[in-house]
Amino acid sequence: MQYYFLINKPFGMLSQFTKEAPQHRVLGELHDFPSDVYPVGRLDRDSEGLLILTNDKSLNEKLLHPRNQHGRKYWAQVEGTITDQAIKQLESGVSFRAKGKDYRSAPLRAHALSIEETGTIAARNPPVRFRKSIPDAWLQLELTEGKNRQVRRICAAVGLPVLRLIRVGIVGISLADLHEHSVRQVDRDWLSSRLNL
Repeated sequence: MQYYFLINKPFGMLSQFTKEAPQHRVLGELHDFPSDVYPVGRLDRDSEGLLILTNDKSLNEKLLHPRNQHGRKYWAQVEGTITDQAIKQLESGVSFRAKGKDYRSAPLRAHALSIEETGTIAARNPPVRFRKSIPDAWLQLELTEGKNRQVRRICAAVGLPVLRLIRVGIVGISLADLHEHSVRQVDRDWLSSRLNL
């Protein structure tokens, strides 16, 4: 039997089921998942948001391979002021290094978020550490690739270090319906229609 789950991964939790150290928080703390379920893609321990879990091996290839161009949407709280130049750089591609290799990000869509758009974001626990002398702002990025810590690396490359990162969407699935720590089981037809599979 195939299973499909959407979760809102909280800050500080690993995108895995195995505890490598006693203090690690893992996905199994959110729900009693079937033993053969695994995450499709991942979010770093210090990132939050939408994650799909399944035991359907074909979904991983369909969703994650860059040739399929499945978009992922992130909201990044960044340190500094978001300039038009930074947006243009992000949209046209930025050079970055990941796991010892040099990359250039594919073109993506980016824009600064308004206070109204970000007003629904729950405070993080523990709270983000701010510096009084440096402003912060929220940025939305939509990309179709996902190298190791790519969003953090490309934002830093344009002078906008990331303070907080939330994946808010994967193709037609939105985080809006999932509260932090929540889990929702869905069926294949529902998931396929929203992922355009």
